[in-house]
Amino acid sequence: MIETIAAIARWLQLAANMTLLGSCVFLILAGSIKKPLKHIWVERAEQSFLWLVLTIIAGLLIILATTAGQATGNITDLWHPEVWYSVITDTRMGNIWVGRFALVLLLLGVVIYLRNTSRERWHYLLCGIFSILPLIAGSLVSHTAAEDLSVLAVLPYALHIIFGGIWLGALPILLLMLVSYVKHENNQKTNTADAQTLKLFSSLAMPIMLLIIATGVIVADRTFDDHYAALVATPYGWLLSAKLVLLIFILIIAARVRSNWLPVFLQAKNTGDTFSSANSMRKLIRVEYIFALLLLLVATILSNTTPAKHATIENWLFPFRFSIDATWNQDIAIQVWIGITIFIVAIATFLVGMTRRWNIQRQIGFPSILFIVSFAVALPPLSIEAYPETYRGTPIPFDAASIANGADLYQQNCVTCHGPQGKGNGILSRTLSTVPIDLLTEPHTEEHTAGDFYHWLTYGVKDTEMPGYEDELSEEDRWDLVNFIHALARGYQARIMSPKVVANRPYMVPPDFFYAAQDGTSGLLQDFHEEMSVLVVLFSWPESQARLEQLAQAHSQLNDQNTLIIAVPIEDPSAETISNMAPELPFPVVTQGASEIVSSYALSRRTLSHPDMMGNGATPDHMEFLIDRYGYLRARWIPSADKTGWDNIDLLTNQLNQIKQEKQVLPIASDFVN
Repeated sequence: MIETIAAIARWLQLAANMTLLGSCVFLILAGSIKKPLKHIWVERAEQSFLWLVLTIIAGLLIILATTAGQATGNITDLWHPEVWYSVITDTRMGNIWVGRFALVLLLLGVVIYLRNTSRERWHYLLCGIFSILPLIAGSLVSHTAAEDLSVLAVLPYALHIIFGGIWLGALPILLLMLVSYVKHENNQKTNTADAQTLKLFSSLAMPIMLLIIATGVIVADRTFDDHYAALVATPYGWLLSAKLVLLIFILIIAARVRSNWLPVFLQAKNTGDTFSSANSMRKLIRVEYIFALLLLLVATILSNTTPAKHATIENWLFPFRFSIDATWNQDIAIQVWIGITIFIVAIATFLVGMTRRWNIQRQIGFPSILFIVSFAVALPPLSIEAYPETYRGTPIPFDAASIANGADLYQQNCVTCHGPQGKGNGILSRTLSTVPIDLLTEPHTEEHTAGDFYHWLTYGVKDTEMPGYEDELSEEDRWDLVNFIHALARGYQARIMSPKVVANRPYMVPPDFFYAAQDGTSGLLQDFHEEMSVLVVLFSWPESQARLEQLAQAHSQLNDQNTLIIAVPIEDPSAETISNMAPELPFPVVTQGASEIVSSYALSRRTLSHPDMMGNGATPDHMEFLIDRYGYLRARWIPSADKTGWDNIDLLTNQLNQIKQEKQVLPIASDFVN
């Protein structure tokens, strides 16, 4: 119940705010045609301004009350001012609400002032500017701003609402003008001014609608974040699809008005045809306005629905999906580009039809056929098989413990076919009717989802000897195997890394891990995200003793670069050895979790000069991994393979200083594969 009330309040205050903005823009256009504005429809529009502002204020108060009730889970808190105060002072949403409310009060003052002055264009401009400000403030609580409160994050959403307000808000006053013309102001001079105003607004409406669509695409892309399957499989996607359907109906109505009835009205002659066109436009625009309000309601609900990129798709309903990564080649590229060309021609045909005022059948029919043909040409070659689990999110974090368990399970169940390192060269591989896939060097983890691998591990791969392990392995074990397969592939991709950081190029997400150390510290690698860089040192004792002593001597120098060193023994040393090391080392030496860390990070042991892809593989005696404060593996040093390295402390310090100075390029590293 509270959610419904809150949605209606958000819808009403937003509709009122956008109507006020659009009305001001329309009156500015009308004022450029005729001065002074003394039409009946202008008076009625101005009389509505105060009620629109009061509606905004009432809507904001209801939003605050319902937010208080939702925050505490107690509906009685809707009426408690102390709970309101807590929301205002203790939450970012509350802080933004205060700003919005203050801006609306300023808008109220402007509207009251204008009620007592003569009608001038600059008055409407002033009112329009002040009506924009609450819309911009409201965009600060959008999905995009919630994750990144920056100008670049907020700007597309703010522009989308502003342009939407100019279009949607002008529809009621446009209706007032047409109703007034038909019923009251039926003289030649009035008709001429109204026709010129409508012509001016019509010329503005098309670029405004294109800007609405463009900014909407940008906002939608951010909320999907390449998770476009959610468009047909999540509540967010369904709502967005409904919004697009409503927009299509609106565009069809607008095209009919523009091509059929507007040209007659623009003749500016008091004839039966002119009045008939005005009456027809009034009816169509009334329907358009109803669709626009429905679209705004859907958009309001959408803004409070879990974004597509965070939504979970438990069961994919289709036996196929579209993937450029898994299908792209030269032949497919040609067919896809042909489809895209047809799509562009369809858009051009629609625009030409509007310009040349084709009848509705030609204007909608021809482009629709071309759109269908473009999809029929471009999409089929991009489709691949999909399963109910294809988009299922991994419930097990991509961490060292999961990968280590996955490695053990791989050795027990998969090595005879896929080989010890996943190259598909196991001892049974030559006896099979189909060659096992190469999990190491081929980009299968990039071409297929984690859910695909989970499906294959559960039910097997059809038309091959690959069995399913639903009865042999638990669900958690199968997800651990998925994590291991991804770690195996990422480890191979890490072969291009060196001790030198590539500037502004976060490359790979390393496994998270838990550790407990000899100095009493413990935690997760992700605990240091956004705080500091981490140098993970996998060492052997006593082979690495000199290096550990060098790092100990340089500890303060490295600490100045906001870097933590975590030393991980490749083989568990005795308690006596650790106690002998501890007084000499000013950084944590892992005593719990070391074997899992080594097992997962050793998968990144390969270099271009030491591919190590045959046999069981060998873990070097010493490896170091540099992870930036955003959670990305940026550089790696293996003394036995790299000619130059971090034994030169100045080189290491320079690398640390470089990533310390870098701005965030990608989102904070995720702890789950997809």
